[in-house]
Amino acid sequence: MKIISLLTVLLFCNAMVMSQENFQKDTIRTDKGDLEITFLGHGTLYFTFDSKVIHIDPVDMYADYSLLPKADLIFVTHQHHDHFQAGTIDLLMKEGTELVFTKICADSYQGEGISAANGDMLNLKDIRVEVVPAYNLVHERSNGVPFHPKGEGNGYVFNFGDKQVYIGGDTENIPEMKKLKDIDIAFLPMNLPYTMTPEMVVEAVIMFKPKILYPYHYGNTNIDDLLTLMKDIDYCEVRVREMR
Repeated sequence: MKIISLLTVLLFCNAMVMSQENFQKDTIRTDKGDLEITFLGHGTLYFTFDSKVIHIDPVDMYADYSLLPKADLIFVTHQHHDHFQAGTIDLLMKEGTELVFTKICADSYQGEGISAANGDMLNLKDIRVEVVPAYNLVHERSNGVPFHPKGEGNGYVFNFGDKQVYIGGDTENIPEMKKLKDIDIAFLPMNLPYTMTPEMVVEAVIMFKPKILYPYHYGNTNIDDLLTLMKDIDYCEVRVREMR
């Protein structure tokens, strides 16, 4: 029985290691230690910083969350099923986990969390977060309603030490992006017809000049189109990860 139990533990631990090693990771140096970014897929990723784990738009179509680290903070950008999934959020919760989402998500989630609106400033577990708009200007459904109406979705700007990281959420190159300052890392969506074209992403980059751009939530969009358009913009490095 002891041998069987030990084998079970070893297999479980190996599964956990394999589940995390399969995802791409980047490390960003800050003046308060390393920020590790783990790319899960689509709009789903998580940060590890100052011994805290911050999950973004956790949904189970991109990872087995029973094998991933529990969350200290969870941020949801909007209510669509590929970004908001109550069951996956529940898997990540532990004592002290704080959840931030939109009013629509808050109204449908059977648990406690912070309903954050565009313009809010938050300070959670010593991490300052600005809540910014995320919406469509151009792309809309057949009935004329934008895929992401203004005021429903959130983007987030995180302060990790001396680095600012912008999570765009589902958005286009909206005028509010001109107000973004000193963004070191930007995650911008590029998935037609729901978010931006490569040309729109470039226009967004020109608006607020991030140092590093991660295109994410890019579906079947041709990444080479973005790389071609960005080749003469020398102040922004484009980093492509598997984030369809």
